[in-house]
Amino acid sequence: MTRLIGIDPGLRRTGFGVLEITGKNPRYLGSGVIRPSVIASEPDRLKELYQGMQEVLAQYAPTLAVVERVFVNVNPKSTLSLGQARGVAIAALAAREILVHEITPLKVKQSIVGTGRASKEQVQHMVCHLLKLPQSPNADAADALACALAFWHAQRP
Repeated sequence: MTRLIGIDPGLRRTGFGVLEITGKNPRYLGSGVIRPSVIASEPDRLKELYQGMQEVLAQYAPTLAVVERVFVNVNPKSTLSLGQARGVAIAALAAREILVHEITPLKVKQSIVGTGRASKEQVQHMVCHLLKLPQSPNADAADALACALAFWHAQRP
């Protein structure tokens, strides 16, 4: 049995989604969003993100992780902040000796929706459908679950 956590990093919102993999089908264990204080300084927000990650990791005890890769956008400050949040998430995983893999947003969308230009709503809908969830998770949690599902699909024989 493998517990796989997907992480969609962000300094304002970091989504997470946890799947249990036994046999052919993944089972949804939980998902959510870590939201550091928007009024805190950037170092304090990174600290809150690290602490939130530690709480999630203690609760779900994943054995494997996949983190969405940073894409470079037009705003360098946003790209740097995203990179810092991603680094904090990876550090939290590494501190617990959890093997970390990476996946690009394009690969996630292609795997889950069938097109790399899929909208957040399309990803949410497909995650809900694939995991047979009673309601759609928050967009950031759905992105994290999509990372985990896409990674799992790529690993299957």
